[in-house]
Amino acid sequence: MTVVDLAALGESFTRDPYPVYARLRAEGPVHRIRMPEGGAEAWLVVGHEAGRAALADTRLTKDWSKASPSLPLGAVSSGPHMLRADPPDHTRLRGLVSREFTPRRVDELAPRVQKTADALLDAMLAAPDGRADLVEALSFPLPISVICELLGVPDLDRETFRTCSNDALDATDPGRRKAASASMARYIEDLVAAKRGNPGDDLLSGLIHGSDDDGDALTHEELVGMAWLLLVAGHETTVNLISNGVLALLTHPGQLAALRADLTLIDAAVEEMLRYDGPVETPTYRFTTDPVTIAGTPVPGGGELVLIAIADADRDPARFPEPDRFDIRRDARGHVAFGHGIHYCLGAPLARLEARIAVTTLLERCPDLALDIHPAAISWRQGMMIRGPRSLPVRFGR
Repeated sequence: MTVVDLAALGESFTRDPYPVYARLRAEGPVHRIRMPEGGAEAWLVVGHEAGRAALADTRLTKDWSKASPSLPLGAVSSGPHMLRADPPDHTRLRGLVSREFTPRRVDELAPRVQKTADALLDAMLAAPDGRADLVEALSFPLPISVICELLGVPDLDRETFRTCSNDALDATDPGRRKAASASMARYIEDLVAAKRGNPGDDLLSGLIHGSDDDGDALTHEELVGMAWLLLVAGHETTVNLISNGVLALLTHPGQLAALRADLTLIDAAVEEMLRYDGPVETPTYRFTTDPVTIAGTPVPGGGELVLIAIADADRDPARFPEPDRFDIRRDARGHVAFGHGIHYCLGAPLARLEARIAVTTLLERCPDLALDIHPAAISWRQGMMIRGPRSLPVRFGR
């Protein structure tokens, strides 16, 4: 099978991968590719039907110990967690976290999310020139503040954490990625140790000191892994959901006007933002153990990397008519922006809550909001996992 070199496409693929995925989908559901990340080769699954099936395929493992030794990539996270585990370990870990990360906890965060959004927009609107980088002003500080509130981490060094998180997830330089991951590991080790000695009424304390009905609890290594997952996944997806969603609105003035005229459409709008240009392009890695056939294509065993283009699954015309059209009135149900199957994102309700409040408050308080950069000039984050702009210049008048 011919290897499709996505790495060679450079910035054009990073900026807009959708046409590339569509061309591959027209040829078939599974392709051998070369990734921008370290030039690693992988099997890429495109299309909604094949992608959704692959997300729930129990023949593919999330266990990094099963990855091929020749893969020029390493796990970016610290310690074991749900996105690196298969049943029964995954079932156990998700159960222990679900006991603490409850719908009630999420619902109780709504006033805090609103208060934080208001404070951030107060600061943004005070800019004398009526301009701001929305990523710096709202998209990043809102979810990192919320996840820190949830975990009970009030003194997080946010800029250092942000740099490490970004480099660990999207650095195309394997050395920088490894260094960022090691730095994150040390930071989170210290965080867990501090919280163990000074517990509070928060999620991380609950995970440290809690157990299930049989007395089972997370080990130290599992606590570090879970803290990493909750901190990183707990803000990265929402940062880019907000940024990508606002960008979609600002580049589709008819849809922006429709939402301004009827803010009860916000829930549907958020779902369409997730479908149209979601924050995760391909989810965390899966590997073969034995040879498998995926959508009719034989894939060798031995730890081959399998990527699922959920960004393309949500632009498949077989599932969503006119998929490249952004339409906040569309029925976007069935999108896989948060995954599918046992690894469906545990934090999806929180991400939706934050996006709903952030976008609604932004539109209410910024009636003249507009993009302050040509869309083609936006710099996008590197790599095939997280999709979002590095910055999003906007203007809002005075």
